Amino acid sequence: MSIQIRKLDSTDPDFNAQLRAVLAFEASEDDAIDRAAARILADVRARGDAAVLEYTNQFDHLAADSVAALEIGHDELQTALNQLSPARRSALQTAADRVRAYHARQKQECGSAGFTYIEADGTVLGQKVTPLDRVGIYVPGGKAAYPSSVLMNAIPAKVAGVQEIIMVVPTPGGVKNELVLAAASIAGVDRVFTVGGAQAVGALAYGTATIPAVDKIVGPGNAYVAAAKRRVFGTVGIDMIAGPSEILIICDGTTDPDWIAMDLFSQAEHDELAQSILLCPNADYIAQVEAAINRQLDAMPRKEVIRTSLINRGAMIKVRDMDEACGIANLIAAEHLEISAENPQHWADKIRHAGAIFLGRFSSESLGDYCAGPNHVLPTSRTARFSSPLGVYDFQKRSSIIHVSEAGAQTLGKIAAELAYGEGLQAHARSAEYRLK
Repeated sequence: MSIQIRKLDSTDPDFNAQLRAVLAFEASEDDAIDRAAARILADVRARGDAAVLEYTNQFDHLAADSVAALEIGHDELQTALNQLSPARRSALQTAADRVRAYHARQKQECGSAGFTYIEADGTVLGQKVTPLDRVGIYVPGGKAAYPSSVLMNAIPAKVAGVQEIIMVVPTPGGVKNELVLAAASIAGVDRVFTVGGAQAVGALAYGTATIPAVDKIVGPGNAYVAAAKRRVFGTVGIDMIAGPSEILIICDGTTDPDWIAMDLFSQAEHDELAQSILLCPNADYIAQVEAAINRQLDAMPRKEVIRTSLINRGAMIKVRDMDEACGIANLIAAEHLEISAENPQHWADKIRHAGAIFLGRFSSESLGDYCAGPNHVLPTSRTARFSSPLGVYDFQKRSSIIHVSEAGAQTLGKIAAELAYGEGLQAHARSAEYRLK
């Protein structure tokens, strides 16, 4: 059965309103989910292990007698790795090596070494960069399992120098995903607990007798996990509140339409709320992509998920030209942006807002998800306007270094005292003046 994807034309008088409607996303039952998450968090904070065990047994249909029984030892992680087929183990190891190499270069290039400089009077100013002590990684384990998420969250933390990584992953029905466990072994995760949901977030944020409190929680999860992460922010750091996955493709009509159709599928198959959008100045080519979608859809194992996603949240947008496509892309600020065109760098120079930019027809978004090297944890729901991909910098913090010389105190003390008196803070002023000769 063919599907009709929403068509927009940038020349329509109400195009902007139509585009806003396409981009609008409101999670259902937000209030109910938030209240449930708040209740679970409060219970975990009050009762610790007992609450974590109760919710885990209830929601994941387990019969564990302690939270300690929910921990997976290093031997089991190594066994999972050893039991992978040679081809799959090699793919996982190669992906991990590439992710590690990219983030090692990122650490080098992003000021992770800190800096100092000396002023003429001997005052030393600078910045010290230190890794977080302990982080928690949430790995989804419900509808699907994501070993790639283990690599993308744990490896930059290790590269940053984080001392201990605690991973939580739900195992509904007690079913463990061996590839996820193998990825934890390769990435160097220190401890793994088969706990999920808001209770896992609460355990990581507040700590229990068995699960240690962390300094930051990263990784995607369902709506309850997202609500819980919002609520514990401030007690711990968080990476971001992730919405449904997105792909935006700018195409000049020179790429095989089958390729573009499959790239749109690659996000639509995540879940029914995922969003796939095509921007193109060629109406005939848009029709070719739509035909390719209908020709290939029935062969997809997750065709019903793809169908629902494309019908409800997908769009094919006819634009005046590629310049306008770039302008609309900046407005959308997509998680994944493919520029499938001749001379893609020319158009990339016009992009200001995107989580990750894939240049050229051979750079499929799926390569970024698994093994290209850059992180696949990306800002969604237009937050690429002010947010960045997860990186080494998310697992570090910066402390200012201020070593004022005696000579420097004579100059800075007068300035500080004058400003402090202006603010009515006499102790501040006197503190600076005590250092004056």
